[in-house]
Amino acid sequence: MTRSTASHPARGGDSSFWRDRPTLVTGATGLVGAWTVRRLIALEADVVCVVRDWVPQSELVRSGMLNQVRVVRGDVRQQHLLERVLGEFEIDTVLHLAAQTIVGIANRNPVSTFESNIQGTWAILEACRRSPLVKQIVLASSDKAYGRADRLPYDETTPLRGEHPYDVSKACADLIAKTYSVTYGLPVAITRCGNFYGGGDLNWNRVVPGTIRSVVRGDRPVIRSDGTFVRDYFYVEDGAAAYTLLAERLAADRSIAGEAFNFSNESHLSVSKMVGKIVKAMGSRLEPEIRNEATNEIREQYLDASRARKTLGWSPMFTLDEGLVKTIDWYRDFLKA
Repeated sequence: MTRSTASHPARGGDSSFWRDRPTLVTGATGLVGAWTVRRLIALEADVVCVVRDWVPQSELVRSGMLNQVRVVRGDVRQQHLLERVLGEFEIDTVLHLAAQTIVGIANRNPVSTFESNIQGTWAILEACRRSPLVKQIVLASSDKAYGRADRLPYDETTPLRGEHPYDVSKACADLIAKTYSVTYGLPVAITRCGNFYGGGDLNWNRVVPGTIRSVVRGDRPVIRSDGTFVRDYFYVEDGAAAYTLLAERLAADRSIAGEAFNFSNESHLSVSKMVGKIVKAMGSRLEPEIRNEATNEIREQYLDASRARKTLGWSPMFTLDEGLVKTIDWYRDFLKA
């Protein structure tokens, strides 16, 4: 049984903070963006979304949430558009989640990844710098920004040493946020989360949605790597709660501006074990097809989230098993439809 967050303001559910607060969300058609919008709507925030591509199957659209927010069509690289949005909608809080998030796509298309993830970051931060009403900004980086490291788990003192296109793009965005905080006093804080999973992820080459779809169809799940790669898996509703909590804490304590926080259940496991968990939870005995095709990916990566727990009073609301049950239910309904 999952626990309600309504009475837990420490977990990012302070409706007195969010009610009627003009809040800009970028990346709202993505996995985490859609669940963050859902959370903000429940908290009665005044939500504005910048949307580039029309994705009818996205959770933002199919759930009807699009009709509960204000939408601006555009690209996060367009600084002039962002400045207009921040000014005309009198934005107080910015949650910057837009990014190209797929490692394989980044390897094939590095320039478009750099443009979205790096240029998109400086465009939103420069627009915020020029917009006096903006009071707090949360920027979504990634555990991939750390690159490879000899010491595990990674804490926030681990250097950012990305080597491959996606890793480098997130490390750059992370450092740009730090620059705008230190140099210009911009009130921005940074999240570094593990691998997100949850209902609404339409990137089928990711292990969780891909495995669930295969099992629903009676096909063998596909593992692109050799199955031994180790990751954190972080449920999307916990991610949305982490973003809103960090914005609340930043509003209360400007000393955390420029700082980064890891968010993780701190229960890492290999890709093969994750696939096995999903298959078992779905009542299947299908054996995965291991293709061993993954390149330019970090073999072992998982996070220490003690700083978020101690400084922000954060804790996850869902265990891995609870999150998987909710995720499997979502995809069964989606794939039936």
